[in-house]
Amino acid sequence: MSQTIDYKRIGWLAAAIIGLSALIGAGAGLLTLLLYGVEHVMLGYIEGAQLPGPFGVLAIRRGISVTLGLTIAGVLWYFLRTKTTKVPSVKKAVSGERMPAWQTVTHVVLQIFIVGSGASIGREVAPRELGAMLAQRFCDVFHIEGIGGIDRRMVVAVAAGAGLGGVYNAPLAGMFFAVEILLVDVTLEKVAFGLGMSAVAAFVASAIKGHHTFYDITAMQPQSTPSLMLFAILCGAACGIAGALFRKGSSWAESHKPAGKAMLWQMPLAGLTTGVVAALVPQVMGNGRAAAQLGFSTFLSETADMSGATQSTSSTAQSPWTLLHSLLTSLGLTSWNPWIMMLAVLALTFAAKALVTLMTIRSGASGGVLQPGIALGSTLGAMLGLLWLLAFPSDSVTACALIGAAALLAASQQAPLMAMCLVMELTEAPIAFFVPVGLAVATSALVSTWMLSAIKGSHVAKH
Repeated sequence: MSQTIDYKRIGWLAAAIIGLSALIGAGAGLLTLLLYGVEHVMLGYIEGAQLPGPFGVLAIRRGISVTLGLTIAGVLWYFLRTKTTKVPSVKKAVSGERMPAWQTVTHVVLQIFIVGSGASIGREVAPRELGAMLAQRFCDVFHIEGIGGIDRRMVVAVAAGAGLGGVYNAPLAGMFFAVEILLVDVTLEKVAFGLGMSAVAAFVASAIKGHHTFYDITAMQPQSTPSLMLFAILCGAACGIAGALFRKGSSWAESHKPAGKAMLWQMPLAGLTTGVVAALVPQVMGNGRAAAQLGFSTFLSETADMSGATQSTSSTAQSPWTLLHSLLTSLGLTSWNPWIMMLAVLALTFAAKALVTLMTIRSGASGGVLQPGIALGSTLGAMLGLLWLLAFPSDSVTACALIGAAALLAASQQAPLMAMCLVMELTEAPIAFFVPVGLAVATSALVSTWMLSAIKGSHVAKH
């Protein structure tokens, strides 16, 4: 028996890929421009390849910006959460909970605002929420439901993924976010639908905000090596443990957010604390781009000849290490052995970024942990890479940081495919490095799963 073609279904699928995804891409592009605008007004700089963080901004201005930003957001979020319809999470929206229109837009803008002012939290939740809200309205117009609302769930999830794909020009990551995290259901239709929407969203967003490589990894060796494969396994295991702990920490912080007036003082306090920390560690501010680039830009000229890695004049000038030089000099760190100095700065960055991000979430702020997760993975991978080069100088620290970034993100999100693709797309890494990165991500995912299960079992046993 031949199967009847559902032309109505084909019609709304096409309309979603062409129309809805373009609208989401436009929103993602405008949110990026909003971020740049807030950074320009609040901090006097705009993040980019030349300046990944507020390194040249006066410490007092960094402190005032992030404190003021979280104070304003705290007041507005208090009224938004207590006096109006609450904005559900994207996962709840996929399950059918309604996202109110103007409240969602306000919630989205506030997330971008606090990141632009310097709060240590990711900005990727905002375009996902905007995508999910627009998708619900799209489903209303086309009367999309399906058996048990399955079609509506698919459209909302894929639209949220398109928001991620659009804001970071990462269509593969956007598709995998939808099918791996939100739907937990990989079918040919969902993959094709998700990839189509994310690709269109990424194209439209790039036309608005411009296109550039998010992370500079040009100081990386040209080819993978057998020793790098071994490093991938060891680093994957370490990142699996660290990523599982970060996931538990962020879950705890999210579940202990203040629900009422407490956020009116906790969020300003989180901003003030971030400002104090940023006086010594400016790369801790923002969504994690500066901290991650610190790991990717870690370069030892002594071993470069053996690995084949080179750092161009422009990459050296734009490196956070160069931008931090005056601060490191004032602290006397530049007089240390370069290897020890880099290890110390990376360790401080890793600890500060993790603690300040969790504190920001705990204070009541809304936002993501994808970019902070990449930052933690990059700095941890670079630290392990510095140790690794003592035995295997044929590898580069940048390659180790790339592996660490993907591995820790995979563990913290419990989404290995999304994590691997997002890091590879953001860095535009050579395709040959999918091999060591894939091995590290697989190891990290397994170790983190075992660890989270052990923690959950221990918690159940105690109760």
